[in-house]
Amino acid sequence: MEMSKKPFAVLAAAALAVSLAACGSDDDSGSGGSGGSGGSGGSSAEGTKGGTAIFFNGVRNTEHWDPQRMYIGRDLNNSGRLFYRSLVALPANDDPTPVADLATDTGTPNADATQWSFTVKDGVKWEDGKQITCEDFKYGASRNFATDVIIGGPANYLFTYLDIPTDKDGLSQYKGPYTGEGQELFDKAVTCDGNTITYHMKKPWPDFPLSIAQLRYLDPYRQDLDKGDANNFTIISNGPYKLEGDWTEGTGGTFVRNENWDQSTDTIRKALPDKWDFREGDEDEAIYEQMFADSGDAQYGVTERRIPPTFYDRIPEAGDRYTQYESPYVDYVLPNFNSPVFSDPKCREALKLATDKAAWIQAGGGDKAFKPAYSVVNPAVDGYTENPAFADVPDEGDADAAKAALDECSAPKPVAIKFTYSGGTPTSDNQASALKEAWDAAGFQTELDPLEDTYYDVIQKPDADFDVTWAGWGADWNSIGTVIPPLFDSRINITGSSNGNDYGNYKGGPEVDQMIDDAYAQSDLDAAAEKWAALDAKLGEDVAYIPLEITLFNFLHGSKVTGYVNDSNVNGYADLALIGVES
Repeated sequence: MEMSKKPFAVLAAAALAVSLAACGSDDDSGSGGSGGSGGSGGSSAEGTKGGTAIFFNGVRNTEHWDPQRMYIGRDLNNSGRLFYRSLVALPANDDPTPVADLATDTGTPNADATQWSFTVKDGVKWEDGKQITCEDFKYGASRNFATDVIIGGPANYLFTYLDIPTDKDGLSQYKGPYTGEGQELFDKAVTCDGNTITYHMKKPWPDFPLSIAQLRYLDPYRQDLDKGDANNFTIISNGPYKLEGDWTEGTGGTFVRNENWDQSTDTIRKALPDKWDFREGDEDEAIYEQMFADSGDAQYGVTERRIPPTFYDRIPEAGDRYTQYESPYVDYVLPNFNSPVFSDPKCREALKLATDKAAWIQAGGGDKAFKPAYSVVNPAVDGYTENPAFADVPDEGDADAAKAALDECSAPKPVAIKFTYSGGTPTSDNQASALKEAWDAAGFQTELDPLEDTYYDVIQKPDADFDVTWAGWGADWNSIGTVIPPLFDSRINITGSSNGNDYGNYKGGPEVDQMIDDAYAQSDLDAAAEKWAALDAKLGEDVAYIPLEITLFNFLHGSKVTGYVNDSNVNGYADLALIGVES
């Protein structure tokens, strides 16, 4: 959809009304979740306070509860509805305009949106009763720059926009609060005046409040409680719930009411259940056996796990407990540019031509589960253009053309490759096998490498041992500029210890770097979108990624769950801010 041509300054307020999506996918058979087309659905019954609600995380463990490290839609949204708050947040309805949360209003920009100020509310507290201050927000922002410790989050936005000089390698001269190197540079870029925090940018950022509302990287953080990587599963709550005891990876944890949360300061979260029981480790099939039977704890349950295809014939029996929602996520595979095989562009071209997205879709449930994708950008995102590199490749692939390209590939024959993917379910394994069959038919020799616990924290290591990997992504908000640079700008992604979200370790070199800089330099959003689309076409030429599909969400919830809504503001997931349970 084309936008009217308006300069950034005019859009400083208008951009706040843009529909959102969000970041990395966590569903191993498809996608995580963000806004997009489709509609909300579910029970509209008003709930009452009390009871215990169940959230089934399934086999895909939470990788981070550290707000600055979180970048998976499910965890961003659940945490922001239950125990983390920020300056602004998205309301619990389909209105995509941020509202004040811990701030007194939605922020004040200067004339060209290169400066934003927010004032923290009086009387908002941490779970131990300590007041939340401007300095807490400033410290939270500073943690993003410790790229050797705070790994996995969307820090790239601050590297791009915040007015801090960079080194020749493109990384910030500020190295974060743990070393303090360049601290004076950060202190000029983020300032506190009483309880008012001001962010100083080096380029206009008219939709900055959307970034705060949708992500968690600008949440406040307690410097006195910070233990770096050791805090990965530590939750320091400022929302209606707090963690009871510890979070156990692979098992989960229980959240109980936070007595220092004040409902009068929070217009978003109803906080109806007395407890939230988060459970990890159950396979999708086991979850949905309970959900369809509507037995035991499952009556009080919601999940972000998609209904497995083997249960599709049972959907009619679920009645209004079933909802479908079109996700804005795109699933794709990436050749690893650090791989000896895929450092050769002919080998990457062969992989592209051999990829059978139709078989992948069929193995994952067919057209009830997916729609074919022809770019890493979802068609619902402003600025989308079908990538010409993939437009003429049949959905079934082109085995003959792939064999011809593979003949010119410099790797020893047969060309052995390892495919690392998010496994742990029959559906994900079937889909991986479908890709393997097509790749092997073209002359590759594919080893399947399913990861069944955490996933992104493995493939985010630049030295990870794979040749091809799977990923899913949705725009952080409705702009193509929140897809291309977070995924493929090596200057803000790749360090010695992390590739950020550039999972294939793509480095486009000076030409691509200049294209990125040119897109950011545009003072008109339409012109910027055209630049990003041109860069997407260049990524296609380089085979930096191969698109697979757009995921459709199919969910079920328990019969004793009230207020269930699949809200576009929480990426198509259940909005936990509204949910209650019958006693």
